[in-house]
Amino acid sequence: MDDYRRIADRIAADITGGRLLPGQRLPPQRAFARRHGIAPSTAGRVYSELVRRGLVVGEVGRGTFVRAGAPDGQPGHALAEPAGAPPVNLELNYPSAPGQSELLAPALAPLLRPDALGQALRPAAAAGTPAARAAVAALLARSGLRAGPDRVLFTGNARQAIAACLAALVRPGGRVGVEPLTYPLVKEIAVRLGLHLVPLATDAEGVVPRAVAAAHRGAPLSALYLQPALHNPTSHTTSAGRLRQLADCVHSLGIPVVEDRIWSFLHLGGTPPLAALAPELVHLVDGLSKRVAPGLTVGFAVVPEDRVEAVARAVRSGGWSAGGFALEAAVRWLGDGTVDRLVAAKRQDARRRQRLVAEKLAGFAVRSDPAAYFAWWELPRPWRADTFTAAARAHGIAVTPGTAFSVDPGRTPDAVRLGLASVPEPQLARALATLAALARDGAGAAGG
Repeated sequence: MDDYRRIADRIAADITGGRLLPGQRLPPQRAFARRHGIAPSTAGRVYSELVRRGLVVGEVGRGTFVRAGAPDGQPGHALAEPAGAPPVNLELNYPSAPGQSELLAPALAPLLRPDALGQALRPAAAAGTPAARAAVAALLARSGLRAGPDRVLFTGNARQAIAACLAALVRPGGRVGVEPLTYPLVKEIAVRLGLHLVPLATDAEGVVPRAVAAAHRGAPLSALYLQPALHNPTSHTTSAGRLRQLADCVHSLGIPVVEDRIWSFLHLGGTPPLAALAPELVHLVDGLSKRVAPGLTVGFAVVPEDRVEAVARAVRSGGWSAGGFALEAAVRWLGDGTVDRLVAAKRQDARRRQRLVAEKLAGFAVRSDPAAYFAWWELPRPWRADTFTAAARAHGIAVTPGTAFSVDPGRTPDAVRLGLASVPEPQLARALATLAALARDGAGAAGG
């Protein structure tokens, strides 16, 4: 085995054995080389190996730090529920309205008759059913997107719809422009599909069109993946003017876009989708997991007319088709007003939870939208994201470190995302108060 790997094994053992603690800074590479009697280049390979194993994170201009928590070797693992998860989990973000089960049950009852159940349990094609396509087209028309039902395709969830669109648009090795902070599972999808994510500069209005053009000049972008409505994790919404500029930009460059609208339902009367401004380029992705429930859901994509078959092939090859029972249930929930009632309840619920954030984290740098189910907390100095995440976990609270969202591993924000939807409000209030006290009282210890 190479020398650098043996040294990396020893450092890894110190980390997993607790002799090097989460948030602790490793020596500069030259100092590490002198201490171990190795060349600086070998020290660099040791540090790169530790980064590859997910044990440390390197930050430009600051150094290399031990990550919080034991890695599981999978991209995007920060959003997965680990074994022995803390009792208050603010990583997960599954909205649930009061009386939700009672609202959902009536539409399911007719499907449980043997004749209807036999039909519903058949696998669904990517194109779904005429009723499902019409129901989704009607739903999206309310947001300003008037698309023919023949442009609608279905998957098991929205994540699969994103994967299918990217697989259809980008060959392995291709470049995809994204916001500098992006949905962690898109990072995982990119790894699995062999795609290279390119962070694009943003400002107060959203992604900067000049940044898109500059990245495309450097090496052609095969596609963009954007979250213009209630961006996860910052909850920022791109302005209508910037959407028009982006539509002009992708038109002029001929770059297709995957537009993620999964949280857009929380915005009452929000800006129309980018897909309404560039329907021949934009693949809009949405789903019912947040509107309805995560356990029985469907994802869907509205794609340009000339891309329907390509995306449908990707759905089939990926095994991402929607379940027939879930599709039939979705049609009924959309048709009888159940989805509308759940959306109205969840909008009110999100605003109540945001008021708790404003109250309990007053005085901190928290970025959020009153309609959102999450908040982006820029931590006070000298806290680092991984160190704070580890300290919060020690207090029984799971939060998601900014590293999970950062596209550039060398530029990791000292921030955490708080998912507000999955725990009862009284428990959320106590957790936020605990985190606020931790941030104020433990900042000295965090500096190490």
